[in-house]
Amino acid sequence: MNTTFRSRLPLWLKLLYGSGDWGISSVGMMRSIFYAIYLTDVVGLEPRLASFGALVGIVWDAVNDPIIGVLSDRLHTRWGRRRPFLLWFAIPFGMSFILLWSAPDWDSQAALLTYVTLSFMLADTLQTLVSVPFLSLTPELTPDYDERTTLTSFRSFFQLTGALSVVIAAPMIVDMVIESGGTQQQGFMLVGAIFGSIGALPLLMIGLFVRERSTPEQRQSLPFRETLRAAWQNVPFRFSVGIHMLNWSAVDMVAVTFPYFLLYWVAQGDLLAKINVLGIDLAYESAFFGILMSVCILFIPFWLWLAKRRNKREAYMIGMIFWVAVALMIYTIQPGETTYLLFLAALAGIGVSAAYVLPDSIFADVIEWDELRTRRRQEGIFYGIRTLIRKLTGALVIFVTLQLLGWSGYQNPPDGVAQFMQPASAVAMIRLLVSPIGAAIVCGTIVFAWLFPLSREQHRRIQQLLEQRRGRTGVM
Repeated sequence: MNTTFRSRLPLWLKLLYGSGDWGISSVGMMRSIFYAIYLTDVVGLEPRLASFGALVGIVWDAVNDPIIGVLSDRLHTRWGRRRPFLLWFAIPFGMSFILLWSAPDWDSQAALLTYVTLSFMLADTLQTLVSVPFLSLTPELTPDYDERTTLTSFRSFFQLTGALSVVIAAPMIVDMVIESGGTQQQGFMLVGAIFGSIGALPLLMIGLFVRERSTPEQRQSLPFRETLRAAWQNVPFRFSVGIHMLNWSAVDMVAVTFPYFLLYWVAQGDLLAKINVLGIDLAYESAFFGILMSVCILFIPFWLWLAKRRNKREAYMIGMIFWVAVALMIYTIQPGETTYLLFLAALAGIGVSAAYVLPDSIFADVIEWDELRTRRRQEGIFYGIRTLIRKLTGALVIFVTLQLLGWSGYQNPPDGVAQFMQPASAVAMIRLLVSPIGAAIVCGTIVFAWLFPLSREQHRRIQQLLEQRRGRTGVM
C-alpha cells in the first residue's frame, strides 16, 4: 500500500530533471531544422555531397550510442551510474555546439565536407555522453506507471520550450548579426554559443543534486553481445522501437524539409521575407515553428489527461491520426498564403505534441518487462539502442532528403543574394517531402502503436511481481 506513496516524486525534482531536456532539445532542434539548409545554403556544399557528411556522422553514432549505454549500466561510483556522465560532460557538450556551426570559408568541397563531418561527430558524441545517462534516469527515479507519465510530461514541457526558444530566437539572432555587418556564419556561431551555454547548466545541476534509486538488479550485467540479443528478445521493446523510429522520422521530416518549403515555395525565394505576428516581424521559420511549438506546449496537459483517462497507446494513436490529416492539408498551401500556413501550423502542433510527450513514456515501461524476465535492470543499453535508432533514422531522413533535392536539381544560392528561386523540379520535390511522404511515415507509427503489447493493467501486474521478488530477495 505504501509503494505508490513512496514512488511519488517531489515537484522540485520533477522540475529539475525535466529542465535537463531543455538543452538537449534546443541543441537537437537547432540541428534538426537548420543544419541541412546551413550545409547547402551557408557552407555551400552540394546537397548530395552534404548528405554523405550527415550519414558518416551518424554511422559513428552506431558505434558510440550502445557503448555509452553499456558503460553507464556498468559504471559504479559513489555518485551512481548516470550522474558522473552529467558531471563530466555537461560543459564540453555545451561548448561543442559552437564548433558545429564554425565551418571555415574554404573553396574545396572535399575539405569542407571533412571539416563539417568531424565537427558533427565530435558534437554528437558529447551529446550522447549526456543524453543516454540522462534518459536512463527516467525509470530509475520512480517505478510507478502514472508517475512516469507525469515525469515524462515535465521533460516534454522543457523539451518543447527549448525547441520553441531556439526556433524563434535563432533566425532573429542570425538576422541581427547580418544587419550589424556580420555574416550568416557568424550568426550561427553566436546561436551555438548562447544555446550551448544555457543548455549545459541544467544537466550539470542534475548531476549535482539528483539521486538515483538503487535496486539489487542494477549490479548485474551481461556481455555486450548477449545484452544486444536480450534487447531483441524483449518483445515490447521491438514495438516501442518501431514507434520511436517512425515517430521521430516524421518529426525530422518536418524539421529538415520545412525551411526549404517555407523559403522556396511559400516565400517564393525571398531570403529576407517576414511574417507579422502580433505586430512583430518574424522570419517564416520563426513564425511557423514558433506557433507549432507553442501549441505543442499548450496541449501537453491534454495528452497527459487522455493517457491517464484511457491509456498511452490509444492517446498516441489519436494524436497520430490527427497529424496525418493535417500533413495532407499542408500540400494545399499556395505561395503567399501566410494566414493559412500559420493556421495549419497550429493544427500540426496538436499532433506533434502527442509525438513528443507519449513515446518516451511508453518506452519506459518495457524496462520492467525485461527485468521480470532476466532479473536485470539494463536501462542504459535499452536507451542507448533507442538513441542509436533515433539518430540513425534522423540521419536517413537527412540523407534521403538531400539526395532527393540534389537529384531534383536543387542549386546552392550565390553568396549575398536576397532573392533566389529553385527550379520547378526541386520545388515539387520539396512539396512532396513535407506532405504526402511525411503523412505516410506517421501512418507507420499508428500500426506499431496498435500492435504494442503492454497495457496499464499488464504493467501493474509486472510491477506487483517485481515487488514480490524484491521483497523475497530482501528477506533472504
